[in-house]
Amino acid sequence: MSFTLSTLVLLVLGPLLVWRIYSRLKSVMAKQPSVPSRHWLGVLVCVVAIVVAALELGRDPLLYASWGAGLAFGIGWGVFGFKRTRRIANDDGWFFVPYAPLGMTISLLFAARVLYLMFDLYLTQGTNTPREPFMASPLTVASITLVSGYFLTISAGLLRWRILNK
Repeated sequence: MSFTLSTLVLLVLGPLLVWRIYSRLKSVMAKQPSVPSRHWLGVLVCVVAIVVAALELGRDPLLYASWGAGLAFGIGWGVFGFKRTRRIANDDGWFFVPYAPLGMTISLLFAARVLYLMFDLYLTQGTNTPREPFMASPLTVASITLVSGYFLTISAGLLRWRILNK
């Protein structure tokens, strides 16, 4: 088996990329200021992602089932994670500490799916293998709606907390 230079670079950069994603997520899961405009943006981006995903599914019932299952699990895990999110309001301002184990797990699952798709694109480059559309895989659809449903629920919960505790 012979390795090309690009394959060796991929083998070296792959673990480095995974480590960088993990370390970035770890810093995001620390104490953060609660900024309502960020929460609104989170809600907006997640709703757009969910709607765009639904519009791209075509007529495949399996894709709609994975869309619904991903969304249901994302919202369910979001409720679970938000209940464990520490919310702090004091003289210094409004802060929150996300429930890190769940947030990191969901984010890493999504990152793993994206990395898999990138690796698949790399392996099929230069071949005349026809590519299926991006949203033709139930795992891709479920991962998008899972992460969107989760962060939509967290962002909406933080907005609700800020509005109710003015």
